[in-house]
Amino acid sequence: MFKWQAVFVVSLALALAAKPARGQVSRLPEAIQKKLAEINPLYQSNIRKYGPQTIELFTPLLAAGPKDGVSVTTDQAYGTDSQQTLDVYQPRGEKDLPVVVFVHGGALTTGDKNENKEVHANVLYYFARHQFLGINANYRLAPKYVYPAAAQDIGRAVAWIKENAVRFGGDPQRIYLIGRSTGALHVATWAFDPKIYGATGPGVSGVVLISGRLKADNRADDPNGQRVEEYFGKDTSLYAERSPVNFARSPLPTFIVIAEFDNPFLDVYSAELFAKMCEARSKCPRFLRLAGHNHQSTTLSINTGDDQLGHEIIDFIRQGK
Repeated sequence: MFKWQAVFVVSLALALAAKPARGQVSRLPEAIQKKLAEINPLYQSNIRKYGPQTIELFTPLLAAGPKDGVSVTTDQAYGTDSQQTLDVYQPRGEKDLPVVVFVHGGALTTGDKNENKEVHANVLYYFARHQFLGINANYRLAPKYVYPAAAQDIGRAVAWIKENAVRFGGDPQRIYLIGRSTGALHVATWAFDPKIYGATGPGVSGVVLISGRLKADNRADDPNGQRVEEYFGKDTSLYAERSPVNFARSPLPTFIVIAEFDNPFLDVYSAELFAKMCEARSKCPRFLRLAGHNHQSTTLSINTGDDQLGHEIIDFIRQGK
């Protein structure tokens, strides 16, 4: 057994034993609780079916979610490609706010900052309502754009924020990246790998990695394995040096989140990074397993009655750990 694997057994057990935050699935409408309980045990068997079903389930709830007091400025270009755009969610009349950047998933080849009119806007409405400047970012997709293009786009978005945050009421010195699924991969690649962010550093104060594809792995039993090749290439000898799980020595404040019913292997990769960070830092980063949630419903629950994830992220930012 490798040393990090031994650390994993102890550190993950401690993380899972931690007292849960105040928001729970039980705070969702009863009809959604019931349907989610039906979907979750089946989720991994067919993510192409049950992922969209989960999005469809939550969309009407998000449409009724609170949005008051937030101004939205859409499709701000941070590069020359049509996919290099972001939306700004600004609490009216505020200034010097910390900045939260949400980076969507999509299995490397698909996805959009606006999956529909409500998803993923719900995430940024929530943070804007809680006194953050919210940024909803797109990035270039494979197979047209391959590694490390999407991670470099995160850096370009950060540079845009540093130049423009003040005019939207944000503090360019307090930028936090939240990546979900593939978005977590791109966030972690930018934030952790010196070859990517370069001599000036990543320019952010912390990262939240939600069910991240944190390891380049094209295994045949992964339903998205082929898409991994479309971004990382077919030369598997390069995969280790391109995988965020192998950059555990980064000192950047990190919050790792998984779902109880996650996409195949993404929870495993997240747990591997957690264990390696525990060993490399001699102190474990924050970790959360969202009970009762699947890969999609984790962030779909933000700006609803179940505020567990949003509440924990805000606490992470305020404490800096």
